[in-house]
Amino acid sequence: MESQFSIIHMLRHLLFLASVLAFGVTNAQKSSPDSINSQLAKVNVFVTDMKGQPAGGEQVIFRSDLTNRTVGGRSDAKGRFNLQLPAGATYQISLKSLTDTSKYGVITIPALQPDEFFTEPFTVNVKFEPAKTYTLDNVQFDFGKATLRTSSFTELNELVAYLKNKPAIRVEIAGHTDNVGAEAENVKLSRSRADAIRSYVIKKGIAASRVTAKGYGATEPVADNGSDEGRQINRRTEVRIL
Repeated sequence: MESQFSIIHMLRHLLFLASVLAFGVTNAQKSSPDSINSQLAKVNVFVTDMKGQPAGGEQVIFRSDLTNRTVGGRSDAKGRFNLQLPAGATYQISLKSLTDTSKYGVITIPALQPDEFFTEPFTVNVKFEPAKTYTLDNVQFDFGKATLRTSSFTELNELVAYLKNKPAIRVEIAGHTDNVGAEAENVKLSRSRADAIRSYVIKKGIAASRVTAKGYGATEPVADNGSDEGRQINRRTEVRIL
């Protein structure tokens, strides 16, 4: 059985679905030589950027609509990996970024009769442009200080894993505040908080040369500082891909 499934995505500051193309005309062949694997479909996954260059270290997840279980893999340096999916289910395909998991499309693996099996693998092509900036929404500090709260460690460990899976990239940790208080103090606090995150990932095994830290104070707001909600949004930490 042969099927072609293509996904095209653009990831900017936020992730947007550009288009999804899915085509599949399949044929099953009788007299399976391996009854154990006859109800499993091999799926070849190929991940590239928008220019068609292989994208390594990207995690693609398949979630079954029948069992809600997930299975997935991470692309190698050539942008490839493969896996096996049980027949007779539709799978939601998602791509996990640093701070979230975004849905991209679906693929259906048709059900087979007991004496049928798939003659060819399915192919899933994921084409996307990775975001350049990620906001660490769950990284928190003690009020007015650069002391990381333990609730931040889960997301920071995800950042460490992300950097280990992409050994070629360098990042900047960018600290931001609202406009309350003296600007010089805001810049100092935001830099101290960025330094704290940098120190954390370095202690977890990331080379110091790959991570820089900078405090921007209130100079780069993304919301209105005239409201409590806006000021809260502006008090943020970002990871910028260099």
